[in-house]
Amino acid sequence: MRLNISKEQFLKALLSAGKAIAPKNPNAILASLKLDLNEKGLEIIGSNSSMTIKSTVPYMIGEKNVITNSIVGSTLINAHLLTEIVRRMEGEIIGFDVIDKSIAKIDDGRSSFKLNCTTAEEYPDIDLEPNGTVFTMPCSTLTELVEQSAFAASTKEQRFILTALNLEAGDNKLVATATDSARLSRKSVDLDADISFKCNIPARALLDIVHMFENARTVEIAISDRKALFSFDGTVVSSCLVPGDYPVTKSIIPQNFNYFLEVNAQELLSAMGRVSVLASDRESVIKLSMSEDNVEVSVKSQENGSANEHIQTFQYTGERLEVSFNSLFVVDAIKALKSEDVTICFQAEMKPFVVKNGKDESVVELITPMRTY
Repeated sequence: MRLNISKEQFLKALLSAGKAIAPKNPNAILASLKLDLNEKGLEIIGSNSSMTIKSTVPYMIGEKNVITNSIVGSTLINAHLLTEIVRRMEGEIIGFDVIDKSIAKIDDGRSSFKLNCTTAEEYPDIDLEPNGTVFTMPCSTLTELVEQSAFAASTKEQRFILTALNLEAGDNKLVATATDSARLSRKSVDLDADISFKCNIPARALLDIVHMFENARTVEIAISDRKALFSFDGTVVSSCLVPGDYPVTKSIIPQNFNYFLEVNAQELLSAMGRVSVLASDRESVIKLSMSEDNVEVSVKSQENGSANEHIQTFQYTGERLEVSFNSLFVVDAIKALKSEDVTICFQAEMKPFVVKNGKDESVVELITPMRTY
């Protein structure tokens, strides 16, 4: 295997595939990247067994040669070392030459490195072909779907199913649901395809995927029994599905409310940010006191003291109400809505409340209040 390759494109592909490499993996071979030079270009594969990323560098981009002086072949090489070497090289073109299937020579005309490598046959056989339900959608739409819902997934593995983002397609819609049992987020988008499926994809994996889109416009998605495959702009990402049945959440979101607060999103965020300085616990509990002529956020800490701030721009409908909650949950919900103003709908002091954008019914954020004494 031998080639000269653009440093810019080589490093971009290494960084992309390297996102799947786990810092610690019981399978030592997965600390390596698989480099395969074939008729399509240079395919670089990284995997941690649950997620696999393949990034392809083509021979040409437009009319510009990216790979030259090539002899096809494949090898396995340490992901961290190769990426750092390429990152620190200063030449625009990097030579990569595998000698006797055991040494990879990396050269840019000024610096020269020789890295140990092994044969590609030792790498696990990973299926990256699309199968099952296959459809395409704009990258921007998938990004919006994931970013407005996945943050509510659990980061704790006691209930592993809750670390997933539940996706359900039907009636030309795709609905994403995430919950950690204390809050819930649901976002729906329209689909051009008339398809139907249900699956649970790790929320962390989906966030990583949408952050890789960069200039890609469309993504092909393939959902099968065991994996989800995302193909875009020369990159293929495969993620294992989270097994099990996702909790039924449709009936959790209330439809009728007794109290409504319309407020400027940034003003509420800023006020909560200031008073939460005195919050003494990890949950950063804040009390929201509301009446038709006054809205106040406050914190009372036996250890640190107390703080309160009056909201200036608001419209409140209902009798006087006080609700305490984890301010971090409300902050996440408001930021996900990406709206200048938000509406918070309440049933009662200790019943779950909804944070939403009054102009966008496609996303709903549900939060469970907290009891304070």
